[in-house]
Amino acid sequence: MSEARFSENRPSPKRRTICVVGLGYVGLPLAYEFSRTSYNVIGYDINPEKIDRLASGFDVTGDVGDEAIEECDITFTDDPSAISQAGFVLITVPTPVTELKIPDLTYVEQAGETVGRHVEPETIIVLESTVYPGATREILIPAIERTSNLTVGEDVFVGYSPERVVPGDTEHGIRDVMRIVSGQTDDVLEEVAALYETIVDAGVHRASEIEIAEAAKCVENIQRDINIALVNELAIACEHLELDTRAVLEAAETKWNFHKYRPGLVGGHCIPIDPFFIITEAQRHGFTPKLIQQARAVNEYVPKHVAELSFRCMNECEKVPRSSTVLVFGLSYKPGVADIRTSAVSGTIHHLESYGVDVIGFDPYVDRHVAEAELEIEIQETLSFDEIDGMILATPHDMIHSIDLRQVASDMAVNPFIVDVDRVLDERDVTNLGFNYRTL
Repeated sequence: MSEARFSENRPSPKRRTICVVGLGYVGLPLAYEFSRTSYNVIGYDINPEKIDRLASGFDVTGDVGDEAIEECDITFTDDPSAISQAGFVLITVPTPVTELKIPDLTYVEQAGETVGRHVEPETIIVLESTVYPGATREILIPAIERTSNLTVGEDVFVGYSPERVVPGDTEHGIRDVMRIVSGQTDDVLEEVAALYETIVDAGVHRASEIEIAEAAKCVENIQRDINIALVNELAIACEHLELDTRAVLEAAETKWNFHKYRPGLVGGHCIPIDPFFIITEAQRHGFTPKLIQQARAVNEYVPKHVAELSFRCMNECEKVPRSSTVLVFGLSYKPGVADIRTSAVSGTIHHLESYGVDVIGFDPYVDRHVAEAELEIEIQETLSFDEIDGMILATPHDMIHSIDLRQVASDMAVNPFIVDVDRVLDERDVTNLGFNYRTL
């Protein structure tokens, strides 16, 4: 099929149906937003248990809401043949990295093969997953062609539009953040742009090449990673210089062009992952991006630094690590979310345990059984400070502000300490209550 014929036949009734492949933190909100338009939406996932829960009106991500899922018009299914009904197929599958920090695009490849088995001619397939520049052409297209007996670029077409979802951030949802779009041809680009314009109030940016859109997604989070690494390294340096990092930053921020960042643990599905897509692909082409690598190294060291701050508190409080119990408050990778899969807190826990510290966790959002299986520590069902030697405030959930620290000081063991990673507590109030207090 030629591009001309493809253009002349548009739009078709079939183009009014969208199939979202992968119903996780990216795919489910995306499917929901499209269901609020005039499009017919199919939500496909390989996990039958997830599909059953969604069909029963249960939001498996917590980002959309049970009521919204129950009332929406999405057709949830684990039957891949439903893909054949769609004129647009949007792929939103995970793209993790291996233990060796090598991008793993297995899910993209498998999704492409599944789509290929069921896709019909004239369909536009858009990848949203984070990948390295060139992956749509090198991984997705061959996967589709292997199982479809169709030629991508003649019979079916591809585009790339990177997701920009920020879980737990109600101010920057799908509709509020400009969308980058790209397409295999100019006609496909315009169709993809028109598609996303129906759900993105902030508008779309048309990238001239698929590879530009792929790289842009990685660069967004590389920039944040490098800036956070700078203030994290500054915080470690200030600790050695006995300077207040926040006071230094607040003074520097009085200059109009100073960029405001704060030190802290860096977790999540984007910032700790996306740099490796550029690092790996650049190295494959003969260049090592040392600044990006060093930023990652700094931020990956911070969990250990938090543990070392705890050891300094123990020493100052005349406590022995092997006889101490530390409560880690907040286990998810950011406030207000329940996801611990890429939380940097685990590094702090493992370092404490390596010195014999008894570590107990609590998180008001995270399922206790999930956390115990993931972190392999005891997780409190109800927050308790009885005989706790110290607390690490790792993820500053709102609940911390409702805790009576005076009562906490009374419940904890003698000479208690608090390591406040994000400095959400008032140091003077905490120290006046008898806590040894440290922060980044």
